[in-house]
Amino acid sequence: VQLQASGGGLVQAGGSLRLSCAAYGLTFSNYALGWFRQAPGKEREFVAEVTRNGFIASYAESAKGRFTISRDNAKSTVYLQMNSLKPEDTAVYYCAADSDIATMKGRDNDMDYWGKGTQVTVSS
Repeated sequence: VQLQASGGGLVQAGGSLRLSCAAYGLTFSNYALGWFRQAPGKEREFVAEVTRNGFIASYAESAKGRFTISRDNAKSTVYLQMNSLKPEDTAVYYCAADSDIATMKGRDNDMDYWGKGTQVTVSS
């Protein structure tokens, strides 16, 4: 099983990025998908998650109104559209797959699979 995250980069404050995470080797629709991030010197934190069918999305307070998570089960890919980016959004962003029905928030150690991360840097 492999999760490949991409789409990170350097962007100015107020800009946008779209992260993608393609999954290989798993039955994609059996997993909730989510994004976490880790900034230098800080703990990893939950950003967003989406249910197996893509109907329900949940966000950290810091992401609400600016980020949108979505998934395409036909392409085994989950996306994170990030708008109005701020310097405090700078972090390595990781995608994760979870077979549990509980929310991913607070359950970092329980994820079934992790991607390797993609760097997002927002300049002021």
